[in-house]
Order: sequence, then structure tokens, then C-alpha cells
Amino acid sequence: MNLYPKEEKIKPFRLVKYFTFSSLILIFVGTIALSFFNTYGARTMQQKKSEEYARLLIENLNHQVFLQFIIPVALKFGKIQLREKEQFEIMDKVVRSTLHSFKVDMVTIYDMTNTISYSFDQETIGKKGIGGKGYQDAVSGKSTSTLLQRGNWLEIFLGFPKDSRLVTIAPLRAEKPLSVISGPVLGVVEIVQNLSKDYKTIFDFQVRVILTSTVVMGMLFFVLLLVVKRGEAIIEKRALERLRLKEQLNRAEHLSSLGEMVAVISHEVRNPLGIIRSSAELLNKKMANYDPNNSIPSIIIEESARLNTIITDFLEFAKPRSPQVAECRIENVLEKNITFLESQIDEEGYGIENHYQNDLPTVKADSDMLYQAFLNILINAMQAMPDGGKINIEVHSANNAVTICFEDEGTGIPEEHMGKIWDPFFSTKEKGTGLGLGIVKNIIESHGGTVQIANRTDCGARVTIELPVEYGV
Repeated sequence: MNLYPKEEKIKPFRLVKYFTFSSLILIFVGTIALSFFNTYGARTMQQKKSEEYARLLIENLNHQVFLQFIIPVALKFGKIQLREKEQFEIMDKVVRSTLHSFKVDMVTIYDMTNTISYSFDQETIGKKGIGGKGYQDAVSGKSTSTLLQRGNWLEIFLGFPKDSRLVTIAPLRAEKPLSVISGPVLGVVEIVQNLSKDYKTIFDFQVRVILTSTVVMGMLFFVLLLVVKRGEAIIEKRALERLRLKEQLNRAEHLSSLGEMVAVISHEVRNPLGIIRSSAELLNKKMANYDPNNSIPSIIIEESARLNTIITDFLEFAKPRSPQVAECRIENVLEKNITFLESQIDEEGYGIENHYQNDLPTVKADSDMLYQAFLNILINAMQAMPDGGKINIEVHSANNAVTICFEDEGTGIPEEHMGKIWDPFFSTKEKGTGLGLGIVKNIIESHGGTVQIANRTDCGARVTIELPVEYGV
């Protein structure tokens, strides 16, 4: 039976949990955003570095072309005509030897009429007017660089385009001896660098950062989840314990009030009941001489005795007495119970099997109170088997405690009644007060022990009592 409605259960750590999980998500998103910013910065730095690298290459190429091609060819042939095979081969040799081992995909040289005079791609030689704005800037003495990327918008946005090339166009100048290249513009040189591999390296680094962040955040999330679950379990357990104690306190206050009322009523009823029983016994003796067949006095005596038993149960449940502790042996108390019930056992076809562990310790307890508790359990077991059956009693000791187990072969306890069996006045029998198990529970708990009832797997019920060897331990 659920004693605590859902609306009464506290949801602890809710604010802390949401705040922490939100913080983790924000940190993770921030880490991803930071990795994109860092990658963007790395690509920008890479582009600037490549532009500076291209300008240095162009400056070096300008120097080598001027010294190793323009001057010697001008002296030898009188004028420069790259359409002449010999001159083209000299230029090609100078360019390739200068750019050997450098990462350059394409070199193109334009003359002053925007005509391609030299290129790694010989099919473009002689084409006019394709230099574009970069050519015009170079003619006016300005160097420019343009990044060309090929791929869909997502690839370009994430930084892993299919192809990335940096095109740098700079003027090709005449060189003055012992000075920087600052002479008149003789043509335009265009260098194309393939940056795809560099960008791929940066993108791979970005992926590793994201994966590492994901793994770290996942581990933090898992650890946090465990901590929160543990904290929730602890606080919810404390909340349920507080509710349970509050309910026990309310129940105790209710029973205390009920006990006081029952005690007063029982005391007032018991005195006239004693007079009724005494008068009935006296009347029964006198009627024996005049009317032996008259059973009315006997019925009054019997019902008075039953009513006295009920009143006694009320008083014992409402105001249980404190145990008078002394050393006793559990097996001796049980044998006393069996002896008392022996005639009923034989007449109604019950069988009791005892299994006592050897060398059971003595316990400090009130033997009379234990006798009453065990007797109530045995009577309940017998009432659960109206046609007779076997009752098994097992006693063993471990961990400074003695465990007594009673098993019957009855029908067991219906599941819908399992949560009510300890409630006072609850009974499924036509006769009885419903206080028997409550009295057992009070007696056992007054000794610092526990009592549990459960249905057996095959048939019947099992009552398990655990008593400490030392009272109050």
C-alpha cells in the first residue's frame, strides 16, 4: 500500500539539476563556438601567411627572371620574344628551378598588353584579356591575393571545401643593381597556391577539438547524472522517512487517544462483567439441583469469559506493559506454547515440526510477553487451516540475534489485505477483535525486534521474528 501520494513526494535537486545541465549545455555550445572561432582564426592566419609566402616567392622569381632571363636574352637576342622556343625554354628553366620544392601549382606571366606570355599550362599561352582586375592592379604596381574555394555552402561554411586555392598577382619589375626591386613594371606574374591540404589539416584539428569536447562533456554529464541521482535518492529517502515518521507520530497520537478511551471503557465494563459472571456461576450451581437441562447460566458464563478476553486484548493493545526482562530460552517458550495447545492440536489434526539450531543463546526478554506473542501467531496459523495442516517452526541464531520463523499451509494473505494486517481492529474473521497481530507487533518491537509477514511461494504464510540477544541492543 502506498502511504505517500505522488503529490507529497518532493522533487529535490530540481533547480540544481536544471541549472547544472543547462550550464553543461552552454559550456558545450560555447566550446563548439570557440572551436569555430579558433578555426576561423587559424584559416585567416594561414591565408595571410600564404599571401606573404607568395609575395616572397614572386620577389625571388622576379629577381631570378631579371638576372637569368631578361638580361641574358636581351643581350643575346636583342629583344625578348617568348614565342621563340629557345627563349621559352630558358624562361621555363629559370621559373621551375626557382620554384623547385615550393608549393606552387601554377605560374602565369602576362606582358603589358594583358597577354599570357608564359604559363605552366601551355594551352593558355597567347590568350589575351583574362587578367581581370588583379592584372590591372598589378600593372599599377599593387599586389593582390584572392582565395578561391570550390564546394557547397556547408562545406565552405564549416571550413572543409573540396578545393582551396590562393591566387596572388604582382607586378614583374626591372631590377636596379644593389637595390630592392623597384624599377618599371615589365609585366605581371600570377602564382596559384593549393591550400586544400592546409585547410584539411585545420579542419581535422577542429574535428578533434569538437570530439574531445564532446567526450569530456559526456563524461562530465555522466558523472553529474550519477551525483544528481545519488543526491535525489538520498534526499527523497529522507523526505519519505520524514513522512513516515510523521505518519507514525499521527498514528501514535491517534492510538494513544484511542487507548485512553478504551482503557477507561474497559475498566468500567470489567467490574460489572465480573459481577455478571459471578452471579451466573452461582445461578448455574443452584439450577443444577432444580433444572439440570437449563443451559442459560452456562451460556452467560461462556460469553462473559469471551467478553473478558476481548477487554483484555483491548487493554494490552491500548496500554502495552513494559517487558520485565530476564534471561530466557526461546525454545522453552515455544515448547510451553505447544504444550498449551496440545489437546487442540491432536483433536483438530494439526502437526507441528520444530527445527531448533544447536547451542541457541539465551536472550534477555520477558518470557510471558513472548509466550503471548507466539501463542497469537500459532492460533492464527491454526485458524488459517480449518481442516488441519502442518505448522513448521524454525529457530536459528546469527549476528547476535535470534530468528524465529513460523510457516503454515493455509491459503496465505490476499494481496489487497497485505498492507492492512497491522492496522488495529482489521480482521477477515467473523469473530475476533483484529488486535492479535497488533499485540504481537507491540510485544516484539518493545523488545527491540522486528516482525514480518509474507506469503510463501507454494502455499500458506510465513511470519519471521528477529529478536536481539541483549535487550535494547
